[in-house]
Amino acid sequence: MLEAAAMSLLVTGSIAIDTVTSPYGRAENVLGGSAVYFSFAASPYVPVRLVGVVGEDFPESFRRALATRDIDLRGLEVRKGSKTFRWSGRFEGAMNEAETVEVDLNVLAERGPKVPEVFADSQTVFLANTHPTLQRDLLSQLRSPKLIVCDTMNLWITTERESLLETLRVVTGVIVNDGEARQLTGRINLMEAGESILAMGPKFVIIKKGEHGALLLTPDGPAAVPAFPTKTVRDPTGAGDSFAGGCLGYLSAQGRTDFDTLRHALVRGTVAASFVIEDFSLRRVEKLTRAEIDLRVKQFVRMLRFE
Repeated sequence: MLEAAAMSLLVTGSIAIDTVTSPYGRAENVLGGSAVYFSFAASPYVPVRLVGVVGEDFPESFRRALATRDIDLRGLEVRKGSKTFRWSGRFEGAMNEAETVEVDLNVLAERGPKVPEVFADSQTVFLANTHPTLQRDLLSQLRSPKLIVCDTMNLWITTERESLLETLRVVTGVIVNDGEARQLTGRINLMEAGESILAMGPKFVIIKKGEHGALLLTPDGPAAVPAFPTKTVRDPTGAGDSFAGGCLGYLSAQGRTDFDTLRHALVRGTVAASFVIEDFSLRRVEKLTRAEIDLRVKQFVRMLRFE
């Protein structure tokens, strides 16, 4: 268990220009990417150190949007001669899963980002979805992080399994969705899947279940929360990364990872996700206040309490 003192938080992952279509409209060439959604969700709790790379076409307005939050951009590299990662997706029906329409890896297909020396003392690290080898390469640039949490995806589970397992042996925790947990372990039951992932090395596992909430597995036992009920769901893009940001931002602020604190982190992550889905891209969370977050947390905790 970590000591109770706030910890510096670093995230690395994609920074994207997105185009998203849902039954509620279309947003073209908007700010997106795993590291971006994570940073907006985590920054109300602690300052976030963002490490990522974009191309020369990255709009200055996007940089200004990031700068409106407590996000340190000294690790944001604008690479000359390169173009920013672009993703286009579509949601239909119940909007449980995005259909990828087009992907241009661009700068993401090149060498990974470098960690600035001023970030090398980061204590909490979130390795958003990227190649497992690149995740470990970034870790090697840090001195002695205390809390390391990673994400992954079905592609790496299929094509880079051994490398992914090597990453899982060095992290403190892992956050995956239910499909990834089942694919990684071959277990249908999520309790069994989570226990199998724990046996791979992490000290805790969080399994995201979309509209059905989230499940926490630790050696001290399980915990679960439902999704926060919201009437407005316009764009689920970034919900999972926002969930991770809320969780890790809260854990970093608390400076510990005991069972009760992890349970409370699930609540914070769920609330973060519930805000971002209310509008396209970051439109809802760009204006979000800490007071709004705390009010929704209180509402959610009241929902979960039976006395």
